[in-house]
Amino acid sequence: MYVAHSKITDLEAQIATLKGKVEEVQVDKERAETELNTRKDKELAAKDVEIAELKRRLFEAIDKNESLEIDLEAEKVKADTAKETKKKAEEARDISTSALNVVQNNYVEAQTIVDMLVSESEWMHNRGIVKIANSILNATEMDEAVSVLIDASRVVGHRGGYLECAKHVEEAFGQQFDTHHCSVTDQDDSMLSQAKEVYDHLSLSVMELVTEALKHDDWCARSRSIIDPPETVELTDEEEAAGGDGDGDGDGDSDGYE
Repeated sequence: MYVAHSKITDLEAQIATLKGKVEEVQVDKERAETELNTRKDKELAAKDVEIAELKRRLFEAIDKNESLEIDLEAEKVKADTAKETKKKAEEARDISTSALNVVQNNYVEAQTIVDMLVSESEWMHNRGIVKIANSILNATEMDEAVSVLIDASRVVGHRGGYLECAKHVEEAFGQQFDTHHCSVTDQDDSMLSQAKEVYDHLSLSVMELVTEALKHDDWCARSRSIIDPPETVELTDEEEAAGGDGDGDGDGDSDGYE
């Protein structure tokens, strides 16, 4: 009985010891879990800090990248603007150069026209008007019409004088004077009227040519060719022969010299 009680006591002591160890193990386990949780919390906190730092760096990199993209886009826009400005400047320069060339060409053309007008005006003032007047006065049609008019006027005037003298004779002698044998008849009055009609409506070929020339832009050159043609010198037979001999002698001397 004592032995059994002793064993029971030992067992109870062992159980108590085991319980103590179990409790210690439990305490150690809880402490280990606490330390582990604390370490995990610290590690998680550190990871959170690291993640936050990485996020911050990432955001900074993104912001920097966006800033670089903005700067790059701005530089690209600036380059495009500079290129467009240069292109517009070149186009404006080309337009200005073209306009200047047009102005210069117009000035040259205008100056040429002015010089031509001055030359034509001087020719008209110095020679043209006189030439036109002489061409009219010396026209064959004018000479013929004036000659016919003068002859008809002279004949009619002769008849008028004859009749006037006959009238004075009749008054002096008191008798009628026979005028039928006068060579001038009433028909000559009709001829004079016809001559006046022809003269009043005279058409000169030179004036028709000048009038036609005035319808063109080069009227002055056309008029000059009509009323003031360039003078040509006609050589006599002796001068032509002398000129031909001179050429022949020159050729002969040249051949002999060679």
